Amino acid sequence: MTLGAEIGSTLDELRRSVADLHRELTRYGLVVWTAGNVSARVPGRDLLVIKPSGVSYDELSADNMVVTDLAGELVEGEHQPSSDTAAHGYVYQHMPEVGGVVHTHSTYATAWAARGEPIPCVLTMAADEFGGDIPVGPFARIGDDSIGRGIVETLRHTGARAVLMQNHGPFTIGTDARDAVKTAVMLEDVARTVHVARQIGSPVPIDPEDVAALHERYQNVYGQRSVDDGE
Repeated sequence: MTLGAEIGSTLDELRRSVADLHRELTRYGLVVWTAGNVSARVPGRDLLVIKPSGVSYDELSADNMVVTDLAGELVEGEHQPSSDTAAHGYVYQHMPEVGGVVHTHSTYATAWAARGEPIPCVLTMAADEFGGDIPVGPFARIGDDSIGRGIVETLRHTGARAVLMQNHGPFTIGTDARDAVKTAVMLEDVARTVHVARQIGSPVPIDPEDVAALHERYQNVYGQRSVDDGE
């Protein structure tokens, strides 16, 4: 099935964007070999764009990104989609506000996942980005939507934007794919710093009221905001 004429430039731009964002995973050292994946929801369609399975990051391009439905079935492309596609699709099906999903095997976040332990909110960066502890999701086998179910259940219960799937690794969500990649980068930085802090002592928790205030400010005040004409 060819979707180009039907969806036009939107799909082409998503392919380019998703291919470029995979390079951010290698740039920040969040993946090795062919592990990890970035996906983007196709706006207004029950479709997603994701990388192909088992293809080297050096070989990824807009042309070899694949399009699937939300059940993970290939719709367009010459390669089989990532083995995590069904998990991504499940997230899109059940969290309509999500526009991008990222999975990595970044060293420190994955180490916390291997221990089955949440990352405590002991840094203002963690409060800003995550609004609390980074939770652990249940162990699930790869290949169907079991991982997706665990991701959705954990994120809905905690309100987090990242989850450490036990014995597997981190998944992050965002309003779009770029936002989800940024969250994955921030997650690894927090995971590393809290690990180091534990090596030299006991990290000091941040009061929940301060966590909420920091998160509110970062999400709604920090950075550049659009200004109405005339202001």
